[in-house]
Amino acid sequence: MDLDLVAQFLEQVEERAAALRAAGLAHYLARDPERMTDEREAAALHLAVQARQPRDWDELSWEAGTRTAEYLLEHRIPQGAQWLLRRLPSAWSARLLLRAIRGHAWTFAGSGAFSARMERGAAIVSITDNPIAMPGCPWHRGVFTRLFSELVSPNVLVRHEACCTGGGKACIFVISWT
Repeated sequence: MDLDLVAQFLEQVEERAAALRAAGLAHYLARDPERMTDEREAAALHLAVQARQPRDWDELSWEAGTRTAEYLLEHRIPQGAQWLLRRLPSAWSARLLLRAIRGHAWTFAGSGAFSARMERGAAIVSITDNPIAMPGCPWHRGVFTRLFSELVSPNVLVRHEACCTGGGKACIFVISWT
């Protein structure tokens, strides 16, 4: 047994526990959530991780966004819809995916106001009063990148053009693909 790996694992477990406690979410120490969580819990955890891991929080938040997208692909987006989106032209897939996202906007925007449109071969997503806005919004970029790269095109770029945390009215994401 590699003791360095064991030590690293234990440090990760301890840091996870400390972040959950700092966010007021110690009840998740015994059992991970089995469903999507309330936006206040998500925001509290993002802030706790940002405070505890200032050098790594954006990478950790991106990873959380990617894992959220994987959850959505596995449990929320029907396999038949995924099959169809992968086979349609990218612009059509993007329109249909945006329509589905709009219909379940609480997943991405919580109590914020969600809007999306297509413009010059890109999807423009806006979340006004984003309850989990963070500098650069890595969670949102992670989830949008994973969903669009899986269902629209493998070559996706998600740019974060404006943010509620920087004084903007809304977080704006431009999602493009080739």
